[in-house]
Amino acid sequence: MTRMSSSANGIAVAFLAYAVYAFSDASIKALNDALPAYEVAFIGAVLGFAAVPFLKSADDRWTDLVRTSNRGLWLLRFAAGAIGSIASIVAFTKLPMAEAFSLLFLLPSFVTILSVVFLKEDVRWQRWAAVILGFIGVLVVLRPGFRELSVGHLAAAVGGVAGAIAIVIVRAMGPGEKRLSLYGSVLLGTLIVSGALMLSSFTPPTPMEWLFLASYGLLGALGNVLLMNAARMVPANLVAPPQYSQMIWAILFGYLFFDDTIDLPMAAGIALIVLSGLLTLARERKRGTPLPTSVVSADSQASLATAPDVTDPMLPRENA
Repeated sequence: MTRMSSSANGIAVAFLAYAVYAFSDASIKALNDALPAYEVAFIGAVLGFAAVPFLKSADDRWTDLVRTSNRGLWLLRFAAGAIGSIASIVAFTKLPMAEAFSLLFLLPSFVTILSVVFLKEDVRWQRWAAVILGFIGVLVVLRPGFRELSVGHLAAAVGGVAGAIAIVIVRAMGPGEKRLSLYGSVLLGTLIVSGALMLSSFTPPTPMEWLFLASYGLLGALGNVLLMNAARMVPANLVAPPQYSQMIWAILFGYLFFDDTIDLPMAAGIALIVLSGLLTLARERKRGTPLPTSVVSADSQASLATAPDVTDPMLPRENA
């Protein structure tokens, strides 16, 4: 197989992974708010264990799910993962899919801001311009004062910030931290936090709701596996940009299944937010720094697929 053919196949697998994530998120929307978000998150986390055997390398042990070189940062990622997963589920439940995606796509901007504050990264005017463009897009989408905002909008913002914190922690911990440990922090965080919230009340799902829950959890796990394989075939800077194809799926699903509508100002705002994210990715690629991998999904594990991991010799090194 030629290098060009391998790259094309890797990019195709990445597009497929993001399509699978979009179907997973649509499954949340299809539940129609019938179940509490923490219950959906708990069942999704249980099913998320299906991806573990595929993420586990030959040198990994099962105990690596909880083993770490920095327990404090691991626990912070544990909390951020749980909050991000539950908040993203609320966002997809309460908002039109395209609107939820557009707000969650602010994640690259949040990564830039947090990287400056906590990692002391040198961020030049081009990346700040992308951040400002993204926030202008949000104002256009939300039009505060002209339309009513809901808990879904707040949840989307919280989900974006929590996802950014989880990604910045990956950067702070360095490439020596095993991917299985990073995956375990979010998986176990979501499982334990949402499980604790379920202790006070549990709504038994109907057979149809179980079908949507299985679709959400298993497709999320499949998306992780597909994206990891895409990252093994091509550098991370080719895997990250196709994530914005999720917006096409969101608009399509919203129109066909959920009676969602998008007016002209919202379309313009979405375009600005997507452009902001693409400019951030392009700038990161030019500087040769780790990409923010701003995968948008209620399954916040997706960013690990292109996270650097020195313990996995199969991953490309030049741009990871």
